[in-house]
Amino acid sequence: MTGPIPTPSPSRVLICDDQELIRMGLRMVIDSQPDLTVVGEAADGDAAIAGVAALEPDLVLMDVRMPGLDGLAATEHLCAQPHGPRIVVVTTFDLDEYAYAALRAGANGFLVKDAPAEEILVTVRAVLRGEVMVAPSLTRRLVERFVLQAPTSAPAQRSRLAALTGREREVLALVARGLANGEIADRLFVGETTVKTHLGRILTKLGLRDRVHAVIFAYESGLIRAGD
Repeated sequence: MTGPIPTPSPSRVLICDDQELIRMGLRMVIDSQPDLTVVGEAADGDAAIAGVAALEPDLVLMDVRMPGLDGLAATEHLCAQPHGPRIVVVTTFDLDEYAYAALRAGANGFLVKDAPAEEILVTVRAVLRGEVMVAPSLTRRLVERFVLQAPTSAPAQRSRLAALTGREREVLALVARGLANGEIADRLFVGETTVKTHLGRILTKLGLRDRVHAVIFAYESGLIRAGD
């Protein structure tokens, strides 16, 4: 006779924001869900790093503009850890140089502070599943805006392109232009599974974490340029 199926433990979330009202609002949204729980709060980057070490959250909701150690520096530190939490950047603006830099540093998602509760929960759950939650169009806008500040591609980045086949470069360029897998498949007259296979090989060959970082690499390597 088998016993009852154990209920999975809720995913653990740490909230980092220097504004108490924002922390309270995010806590209410997260704690309203049976599969999520807030295990702690932090008001700056140093406190977030200490909280991650002490509480071992699965995910951090990270503000970027804070006194002391900001969210960008904290994100860079946490993403450099071998088994660190997943990080969702939370900012006031939908186009923000800190948000771009945090994504470049390894953050897994992007939210604006006035996002509705449903959008926050969708993003949190998707990131916890291992997805990257930044819309392709928003990724391109972020990258185009801030790569324009340094338009010259780095030789090291350009040399890494040599590892890709011609078709893989073509797929990477279309990903960077904001096309979804289905749209790329239609453009190249191949199946969507084939596109996913190419993208997986691209990430492996270039040592990239996910689709967002593939877009950033495509711009910084000079494969495509802003406005293409």
